[in-house]
Amino acid sequence: MAQATSNGITIEYEQHGEGEPLLLVMGLGGQLTDWPRGFIDTLVDAGFQVTVFDNRDIGLSTEFDWEPPSPVKALAKTLVRRPPKAGYTIPDMAEDAAGLMDTLDIESAHVVGMSMGGMIAQQLTIDHPSRVRSLTSIMSNPGDGKSGRIATKVMAKLARMPAPTLENAADRSVENFLLWSGPHFDPDEHRARATRSVERSFRPISTQRQTTAIMASPDRTPGLQQVEAPTLVVHGLVDKLVKPTGGIATAKAVPGSRLLMFPDMGHDLPEPRFAEIAAEIRDNADRATLANG
Repeated sequence: MAQATSNGITIEYEQHGEGEPLLLVMGLGGQLTDWPRGFIDTLVDAGFQVTVFDNRDIGLSTEFDWEPPSPVKALAKTLVRRPPKAGYTIPDMAEDAAGLMDTLDIESAHVVGMSMGGMIAQQLTIDHPSRVRSLTSIMSNPGDGKSGRIATKVMAKLARMPAPTLENAADRSVENFLLWSGPHFDPDEHRARATRSVERSFRPISTQRQTTAIMASPDRTPGLQQVEAPTLVVHGLVDKLVKPTGGIATAKAVPGSRLLMFPDMGHDLPEPRFAEIAAEIRDNADRATLANG
């Protein structure tokens, strides 16, 4: 692992393989170690040099100290269309990604984001169109406040859960993913990966800050309507954390985008679909190559 100075903060990152630059952007509360290694290897085999990194406030990247509102207060403000106060937003996190590319001398890259990472990838494409060769948004939404909302039953269960502790964080992660993952979810495999992540870094309040950042960020729909980069949108039909309408709305917003939806995928990356998703990312990247001659 290595560190880079980006947008005035420190970003922890790793690079895998050789080939066309591809930036993988992780979701809410996730560390770079939460990307399944099998998925990274599949992308490397598809001809990419894969860069993964810890978003700000997570993992080994710079930690912030502003106090987020309680989840209930933040949600209440969102429901009445009054964004909560936040120390940073999705556009700030997109600038982190752009700064990391600067440090690594990556002029442009294929950008793939998952969940909140999809939001960051979308914003990076909007704000820095020349830096994004192709965009892949996985199980995300355009931030319009209507599409891709969490299922009511899942929200209610999360609201009743106490804050995780260092001792139970890995088990709590399994409990959470059982709420929104698809039929291929492996609790034992996830627990092992979550245990490694908790041992590496444990910042539950940072996840609350990132949640607030999502809620405080503007609608990306108008910007997505101007995107010219080849765009792939991937979503699971049984996703209960970001409902499939999020992927549908994202694809609808981006001209010429391709929407790929899996009946056996929830809010997770199912291993049986690694090869197919990677192949679609490769095809999307090749569209950029053809478009640029």
